[in-house]
Amino acid sequence: MPTFKEIAKDGLWKNNPALIQLLGLCPLLAVTSSFVNAFGLGLATTLVLIGSNVTISAIRHWVRKEVRIPVFVLVIASLVTVIELLMQAFLYDLYTILGIFIPLIVTNCAIIGRAEAFASRNNGYHASLDGLMMGLGFTLVLLLLGSMREIIGSGTLFSQADLLFGDIAKHWKIEFSDSYQGFLLAILPPGAFIGLGFIIAIKNNIDRKITERAKQTVILTNESLASDNK
Repeated sequence: MPTFKEIAKDGLWKNNPALIQLLGLCPLLAVTSSFVNAFGLGLATTLVLIGSNVTISAIRHWVRKEVRIPVFVLVIASLVTVIELLMQAFLYDLYTILGIFIPLIVTNCAIIGRAEAFASRNNGYHASLDGLMMGLGFTLVLLLLGSMREIIGSGTLFSQADLLFGDIAKHWKIEFSDSYQGFLLAILPPGAFIGLGFIIAIKNNIDRKITERAKQTVILTNESLASDNK
């Protein structure tokens, strides 16, 4: 059984669905024009991931292999419908902004992939942790990209936060400069591709440095052992 540390590292960094698997890019690139939009989609996706993983783990012994994929899709679609109805009831303005990308969570390959690769093979506890960490990893990328695009594109942060957090968030909006008119490219689709590319490049560079440092440590250790043996 995987440990909590392994599951967390896998979802948040090593196998991040947005940065490594490159899954769910359609909503990720389309919705992340602001922090609030990104957080709303990330929260909905995380809830569906947790719910689908737990449900599929619970029924895994009763589902025949021949029909497992249709069953997984049915479970995910049911949960997405619940989330969609809840957003219509309590977060309607945000729901209208996110639009078609809430129902499209059903087709997110990251969710189906985790159902097949992990939830159908592990108990409910580990499946729920996997769904949580994969969802957090996806949401963190959404938030980072959304924040970058909003700051560069509009010169603001937490704009329209009240759509998600209620009246208490009406004064959360941060304006960095009264004279800044914004950089239009950042909030257009090409800006999303460029921003995600920079984030992936930074992560790959960090991974490369970690690998090089680990190799250097192994070399130094081996040299030290060889010196002691002499």
